[in-house]
Amino acid sequence: MTQVLEIDRLTKGFSLHHLEKDIAAFEDISFSVAAGEFVLLKGANGAGKSTLLRTLYRSYLPLSGEIRFHSSHGMIDLARAADVDVAHLRRTEIGFVTQFLTARPRVSAEAIVAEPLRLAGWEHEAALKTARKALETFGVKPDLWAAYPTTFSGGEQQKVNLARALILPQKLLMLDEPTASLDANARRALVARLQELKDQGTAMIGVFHHPDDVIHLIDRVVDLTPDAAPQEDRDDVAL
Repeated sequence: MTQVLEIDRLTKGFSLHHLEKDIAAFEDISFSVAAGEFVLLKGANGAGKSTLLRTLYRSYLPLSGEIRFHSSHGMIDLARAADVDVAHLRRTEIGFVTQFLTARPRVSAEAIVAEPLRLAGWEHEAALKTARKALETFGVKPDLWAAYPTTFSGGEQQKVNLARALILPQKLLMLDEPTASLDANARRALVARLQELKDQGTAMIGVFHHPDDVIHLIDRVVDLTPDAAPQEDRDDVAL
């Protein structure tokens, strides 16, 4: 299997200066993710699942360890990469889906979803047509396509967020509880799209509010509970 990401002894913590104490998030985490592989992160609240995803995405800097990403330009350690290189990889090879949409004022839902296609060189009308199809797939009503998501409910904003984040295949995709605000139909649409991306070779790491939704996609489970086995086969672990 072609490795996409190799995490080696990764450690992250936070300093609470006003309390003069350090708080550990996770310590000595090691695992790898191959092309077309889906890894589920498991652990109780506060175990560091979302923090790990944000560290891999380089929103946070780790305290130690390596994050070796096999990009189309060669291997790069995301733990030490320059910000400009990380920004480029986010635009071209690394995706991140969160349950929250940061909607820009006076930008329509269809324009937000079409933006990754436009940045990839698509023509305006072709990008809009594909964006509208993605919005329809996730259950956003046509009357809302030209509206501003700043006025939408949390669930509708999340549908826009997913349509945008998943419209282009990425080499590596991280998912932070993407189903938390979704209805059953939108969850099914999400799972179907993730299956398509998996079949196309996207490597995925996810935290899921409803892990049973994606049980058939999971190849391995990484348990962040202290002293847990670092990697577990899907068939041997209860979600």
